[in-house]
Amino acid sequence: MTTPLTLSTELRRLVEQRIQKTLTGIQETINMMSENYDMSPEEIKANLEVLENSFNILFQKWNLGILYTLTLKNAIGFSELKRILGVNSRTLSDKLKLLTENGYIDRNVIDDTPLRVEYSATEKGKNTVLLALPLLYSTISDKV
Repeated sequence: MTTPLTLSTELRRLVEQRIQKTLTGIQETINMMSENYDMSPEEIKANLEVLENSFNILFQKWNLGILYTLTLKNAIGFSELKRILGVNSRTLSDKLKLLTENGYIDRNVIDDTPLRVEYSATEKGKNTVLLALPLLYSTISDKV
C-alpha cells in the first residue's frame, strides 16, 4: 500500500510559484523565437517531428513513473522498482529496455553472486522528470 503524497501549504505555494516561473520562461522563449526567426510552416513541422518520438515515449503508461522513481532513488534494482510501481515484470522489462535505448536511463550489471542489475536515471532522464513535474504536479493537485 502506498502513502499518498501530501504537500504543506507553504511547500505547495513554493512549488506553484516555481512552476509558474518556469512556464512563463518557456512562453517568453517561444515568443522570442517566433519574433526573431521567420520560420516556414515546413520548418515548424520538422522541429515538431523531432520532438514527437520523445513525447510518444514519455507519455506511455509507466515511463514517467519509472523515471521519477529512478530520479528519487538514484540506483535501484528491478525487483524493488517493480514493487514500488506495482507493475508486472513483462511490462517493466519492456519499459526499461525502451528507456535505456533512448538514453533516459542507464542499466548497470553488478558482477556479484547472484548477478544483479541496477537502473538509474541519466542526466537526460533527470531533466525530463524536472520538465514533466508541472504536468505530474497538476495531476496530483487536481486529485487533492
